[in-house]
Amino acid sequence: MSKPIPRSETAPESLVEAERRRGRGARSNHSGRFESERRTVFDDGWESMGELEALRTEVYEEPARSIITRNQSPDISFDQSINPYRGCEHGCIYCYARPTHCYLGHSAGLDFETKLYAKTNAAELLEKELASKAYKPKVIALGTNTDPYQPIEREQRITRRILEVLERTGHPVGIVTKSALVLRDVDILSRMAARGLAKVALSVTTLDRTIARAMEPRAVTPAKRLDAVRGLSEAGVPVSVMVAPIIPGLTDSEIERILEAARDAGAREAGYVLLRLPLELKDVFREWLASEFPDRADRVINLLRSMHGGEDYVAEFKIRQKGRGPYADQIALRFRLALKRMGLNQRHHALRLDLFQPPVPKGQQMRLL
Repeated sequence: MSKPIPRSETAPESLVEAERRRGRGARSNHSGRFESERRTVFDDGWESMGELEALRTEVYEEPARSIITRNQSPDISFDQSINPYRGCEHGCIYCYARPTHCYLGHSAGLDFETKLYAKTNAAELLEKELASKAYKPKVIALGTNTDPYQPIEREQRITRRILEVLERTGHPVGIVTKSALVLRDVDILSRMAARGLAKVALSVTTLDRTIARAMEPRAVTPAKRLDAVRGLSEAGVPVSVMVAPIIPGLTDSEIERILEAARDAGAREAGYVLLRLPLELKDVFREWLASEFPDRADRVINLLRSMHGGEDYVAEFKIRQKGRGPYADQIALRFRLALKRMGLNQRHHALRLDLFQPPVPKGQQMRLL
């Protein structure tokens, strides 16, 4: 049964039972901001619920209407991106994309990591959009919202089909992932990289397996990510590491160790992003923090708020990703000094735009020049 409850309530009884959410990141499945009511499952004493099954991953096919997303944000390094999937089975508790699931009528909690949408026509749409006479080539970023190499990519292979289109047309691509599955496509990526058309960034949040397992339950271990860095580097693919997000009071002590491990694995560039808690994510993250690290919860939140003017999150450009104030300045300084000591970011790998050849739509004559 279910009943409406106030939006502000995050009482323990509103959390999903541990056995049902085993292997998941979120602790609850509260309705999003667009829903008129918030509901929770509870036992009414009549034993009507019985044994509830463990949450399973559901994948829905979603033929998209367009595939290239464009942005004009001044603090983001790319102009256009592609996200092959909505939702992400990795279940990272800190994922800033969680609130986007509410646009679909789902929860930013467990729904985000169990109800996934696959854009099955992504490659075909991409080819069509690249063929437009109005299209101007700019680097396309893969994995800006949800991971293009999350587990379902093994069967769906949407990301690989996108890369095949980009290689065929000589179009540059930058990938962000935390999955070692990216090595499956090293054949394409190495060929593109040899032409100056591809680079990859691996996200490494912590080197602590225990923290990683709790925080990113279905992502590969930190060691596997570093193996992916090494494999890409050895194949000639420019690879960087994103220490993202940095969680103050929980993972910020690892900045230097992560950068050293990344350099030793072959990374030549690195960056970082501070933990962001927009909209529903602030409650999802707080529930997890209270459950997994109750002894550190207050310190983590207080440090974070100190970098956002007393708020959980400030959406202001150039502040939202790095924060401000003494603690934010300390993190930035430590990162800069570590980069210098490790010899990272000595060179920026710019991708080429001049090799792009628009695809020819079916039924049309090939260009003579």
